Amino acid sequence: MSIRIDSQKCSGCGKCREVCPGSLLSAGSSGKTEITAPQDCWGCTSCLKECTYRAIQYYLGADIGGRGSLLYTRQDGSVLYWIVVQPDGRERIIPVDKNQANAY
Repeated sequence: MSIRIDSQKCSGCGKCREVCPGSLLSAGSSGKTEITAPQDCWGCTSCLKECTYRAIQYYLGADIGGRGSLLYTRQDGSVLYWIVVQPDGRERIIPVDKNQANAY
């Protein structure tokens, strides 16, 4: 399991680097984020949730039923949208209201 970073979308803000518990993200020569050891990614998705530019995508491998789909997030107020893009381009959007999620 690992993430993919789109350097065209990355702003270089560094929010993802601040939250990575494995210290796997660093600023490249352009100042944009790069992953230094993708094989060591824990799959925690902390960086994914911080990226407001949709520059980070999480690879959902076949071993967890993802069949090569990619996952990214979008936030609108208290709602965090988990967006799964399947290999054929179809998207599945899963909204999670963070206020309600904390109630459990």
